[in-house]
Amino acid sequence: MAASTAACAQSAAVVAKPAAAAQPDAAAPNVLRPGDIVRLRIWREPDLSGDFPVDETGVVMFPKLGGLPVGGETPESLKAKLLDDYREFLSHSSVEVVVLRRLRVLGAVRNPGLYPVDPTMTLGDALALAGGVTPEGNQRKLELSRNGVKLADGLSLGSSVVAARIQSGDQLYVPLRPWVSRNSGLLVSAGLGLASAFIWAVVNR
Repeated sequence: MAASTAACAQSAAVVAKPAAAAQPDAAAPNVLRPGDIVRLRIWREPDLSGDFPVDETGVVMFPKLGGLPVGGETPESLKAKLLDDYREFLSHSSVEVVVLRRLRVLGAVRNPGLYPVDPTMTLGDALALAGGVTPEGNQRKLELSRNGVKLADGLSLGSSVVAARIQSGDQLYVPLRPWVSRNSGLLVSAGLGLASAFIWAVVNR
């Protein structure tokens, strides 16, 4: 009898144990994660529209809805959820949801910083947000890093944010061109100066 009671208590404890929160799959580049921004546009509803950040717990504070867990959601599944949740406030279904990633653009750019990028943008577009590459920068050797680990280098300006699998917090780095390339004019001037000095020395021997 005691054994049966203990078994029942153990079963109840298992049932009562809350389920672990769903975590975004690292292999799924299109799901929402902390640090992302949800751009919500609802037709003729400016008070409900705006850019809403995903906090560190994977929750977004939406107007009239309050906190909504979005971790692991795709833009499509989130749109369906918002349509359902906003049904009592809306008389239409014109809702647009775009997920923005916050990308840190560093290195040889005019305005290094953190910029929101959407899935339709390319890495070239991201660099344009940062004011473009400086004359000393090498845009053919773009580097993408996450948590201090280099993911890729030599990325093309035409690579899309989606194709590069960019997540919020990633760093896009523009390295400097080689010293020789950056100082070719100086080397030419120095070479001409040496040549002139040599010719003058020969003529005046």
